[in-house]
Amino acid sequence: MKLKSQIESILLVSSRPLTITKLVEHVKVKKDKVMNILNELNEEYTEGGRGIRLIINNNKVQLVSAPENTDLVQGYLKSDLTGELTKPSLETLTIIAYRQPVTKAEMEQIRGVNCSLILRNLMIRGLVEADYNKERGVTEYNVTLDFLKFLGINSIKELPDYEKLNSDENLLKLLDQDQEQTQVISEEVVKVEVKEK
Repeated sequence: MKLKSQIESILLVSSRPLTITKLVEHVKVKKDKVMNILNELNEEYTEGGRGIRLIINNNKVQLVSAPENTDLVQGYLKSDLTGELTKPSLETLTIIAYRQPVTKAEMEQIRGVNCSLILRNLMIRGLVEADYNKERGVTEYNVTLDFLKFLGINSIKELPDYEKLNSDENLLKLLDQDQEQTQVISEEVVKVEVKEK
């Protein structure tokens, strides 16, 4: 039961289709066991008349809304996308605009809360885009050209107090401290792994 719960949780928080190989890596069990759980979940969702379904295709898996609820979900998403931005969305968008390129971890360090759903909504609205930085090994977020067009500016540097807020010393110290702590934790984990071997 614990494994089923773990798989379900990972699928729930994943914003895109997840490869079964990646799922196996995260839960640390054999592929056939993961496949059995996925098939069980699929049956439970389908036969139980639940609002979610499990799609498995081409070695990828994703939780989706039930097809019979399509009109309802589309109506909700449309209102969610055309309505005003919430205060947390505005805060996140402001951080991205002034600090770009910025990682999800850096945004969460600044805001103090998880930004996954907010980022998804901002990307769906076309205000934010994600790019993978190979050198840093992380996904970074930037505002889009549509964001600039919407504000009627030609460059992000035209935002009010851009220079001051883009290079705020207190914020840089906060992010540097977080990176230093992450490095220390990583080094400690490596030491523990070496001792265990």
